[in-house]
Amino acid sequence: MPSTLIGLERAELAQRLAAIGEPAFRARQIWHWIYYRGARDFATMTSLSKELRQRLDAEFTLERPAIGSEQRSADGTRKWLLRFTDGNQAETVFIPEEDRGALCVSSQVGCTLTCRFCHTGTQRLVRNLSAGEIVGQFLVARDAYGEWPSPRGERLLSNIVLMGMGEPLFNYDNIAAALRIIMDPEGIAISRRRITLSTSGVVPMIGRVGAELGVKLAISLHAVTDELRDVLVPINRKYPIDELLQACRTYPGADNARRITFEYVMLKGINDSPADARALARLIAGIPAKFNLIPFNPWPGAPYECSTDEAMRRFAEILNAAGYTAPLRTPRGRDIMAACGQLRSASERLRLSRMRARLAAGIPDDHHPAVS
Repeated sequence: MPSTLIGLERAELAQRLAAIGEPAFRARQIWHWIYYRGARDFATMTSLSKELRQRLDAEFTLERPAIGSEQRSADGTRKWLLRFTDGNQAETVFIPEEDRGALCVSSQVGCTLTCRFCHTGTQRLVRNLSAGEIVGQFLVARDAYGEWPSPRGERLLSNIVLMGMGEPLFNYDNIAAALRIIMDPEGIAISRRRITLSTSGVVPMIGRVGAELGVKLAISLHAVTDELRDVLVPINRKYPIDELLQACRTYPGADNARRITFEYVMLKGINDSPADARALARLIAGIPAKFNLIPFNPWPGAPYECSTDEAMRRFAEILNAAGYTAPLRTPRGRDIMAACGQLRSASERLRLSRMRARLAAGIPDDHHPAVS
């Protein structure tokens, strides 16, 4: 069965080609076709001989994830449910602005973190995504908007946020490989300044992200005390707030030009008081920081409610008065369950539906991950 070339870094691509007798310069040619021109099959690689294209087609594939479904929000947000070769699925979301936009990329099928306010966290982890599956999400989006060859100036797909399904730092090697491919100046060429990696707080990996990748960092904070964060973000029990903030203070490259973003979901009566806002400002003192205040995005059966408009406005004002940028994020894609914290793959919804049907019929759940 042909193996994919999508997701191989330059050295790996050269090695794979060397194994079929091709010289090193071929890797650069093929890289150009895949990541600069967006080639989806070898037949379009007209700078290569017909014989070589046929050999490549017999040995390899350039297959993207398959689009299981696509939804478009009234606000222009676009969500794809992508199916991988083993049948598992994950969601990818494009959030457009006037002349640019951000692609929200998933790193895992499911998630291990069980954050109380996050719908994705109610789905069990199935597996990590490969580097090719992570890069493939971007390729699918760029195909959809016809942004090939890679634009060198303004582009619609201008930013990437690793804020989709999963915890990126629990899949670091694949994330790092994918980002190196995406940042390569002779291919997709997205600048590290336009890539943000969001973590719930895997403290030992944070410094490595800054040193090796140099992308922007976002922290899913959501609470000002360990007691509350232990509930909302259970990984806090392993890496408490003090340890997390120390990692932020020493994050390589963090300065006023590359401030760390602290994400804070607004939960009615839970973490949204003026006292919480003042404590938050004190907590991150000395860190080059800004805030992203996120109105809670509900789902059926969610245990929380969104803070009132007045409570969120007052919260933001207190942070602004303390010298911090603290915009209230306008929820995007709520009508298609594409907003922050709402992603949950249809494969998991189908698994749960089948499980309930089996249990109703008296058939034990087999605990197998669903595929379609």
